Amino acid sequence: MRSAIIDRTGGIFLVLVLAAAVLVPASNLLLPPSSPLHVPDYMIPLIGKYLCYALLAVAVDLVWGYCGVLSLGHGAFFALGGYAMGMYLMRQIGARGVYGNPELPDFMVFLNYKELPWFWHGFDLFPFAMLMVLVVPGLLAFVFGWFAFRSRVTGVYLSIITQAMTFALMLAFFRNDMGFGGNNGLTDFKDILGFSVQAPATRLVLFSLSALALALGYVICRALVTSKYGKVLVAVRDAESRTRFLGYRVENYKLLAWTVSAMLAGVAGALYVPQVGIINPSEFAPAQSIEMVIWVAVGGRGTLVGAALGALIVNAGKTWFTGAFPEAWLFALGALFVLVTLFMPKGVLGLWSSLAERFRKPPPAVAPPAPTPAE
Repeated sequence: MRSAIIDRTGGIFLVLVLAAAVLVPASNLLLPPSSPLHVPDYMIPLIGKYLCYALLAVAVDLVWGYCGVLSLGHGAFFALGGYAMGMYLMRQIGARGVYGNPELPDFMVFLNYKELPWFWHGFDLFPFAMLMVLVVPGLLAFVFGWFAFRSRVTGVYLSIITQAMTFALMLAFFRNDMGFGGNNGLTDFKDILGFSVQAPATRLVLFSLSALALALGYVICRALVTSKYGKVLVAVRDAESRTRFLGYRVENYKLLAWTVSAMLAGVAGALYVPQVGIINPSEFAPAQSIEMVIWVAVGGRGTLVGAALGALIVNAGKTWFTGAFPEAWLFALGALFVLVTLFMPKGVLGLWSSLAERFRKPPPAVAPPAPTPAE
């Protein structure tokens, strides 16, 4: 019954996301600002950012909810995808930078770089940059997972290692000599495919692409977890030793889910950067990855839809809370995680499923009264 409810919820989720990809831009363009249904310009990149976070949460839920791998390092994959997009956007600035150098970004001129580092070559081409959005996070995940899963590192030890990975990358990207802008990162973007990043039409297109990417990411993950592969993946989550004893190569099942999840996180990061206008090493911070886990826990682990819903709820709340009570946000986030763990262990979507099952359950049949003996 719960699976049927989740499948039905997934269908509704896809319809809503695809409808948002069309209706939100239409509302912004066609309705007057005085209309209550008009979506203002400033809301477009904000909601688009939420959709990128929702795709990231779906990626985290694939490995945590269905594979049992609690990742505290998905911020690394998200940031690497963002940096790949940022490098393309920086190459598009050309001679319009502050220093007017047609080849080197401004921060390289400021740091006295004489030539473009080798790993920046090719990022002036959009197809190459988009390929790197997938390849760089996917390759890092594959190499990391190859060694970690074959060494049978599990549980809290694996979580700590993933956190150490993203922390190490954060420290590396903070260095000016890494060639990624150091503490300031990459910003001041101008164009994407010849269109101004700041133009309202470009932002609408990026919003729609974020919604479509979320829908596609959900479909990919749903196809994986409902297949025969997904059933083995759940078995690995629930009883890894027993699954290995039955002859399954557990590490291969984990590795595929881990790599696909990292590539989805990279896509989320690539769509996130042109909408917020900056990418810097703070995206690698371990606190960012921990927050992603909270999104999934709030929405409902092992549901995919719940993970996306949790990302939308938490980040919308964060936008309001940091404006009203900026110093109390982290305390509110921690309290939310504790409350969900204690009172809603299946998250918001799990609570909804439980209530739906309760209302759908037929009332118990009442036995007819026993006939009275005739006098």
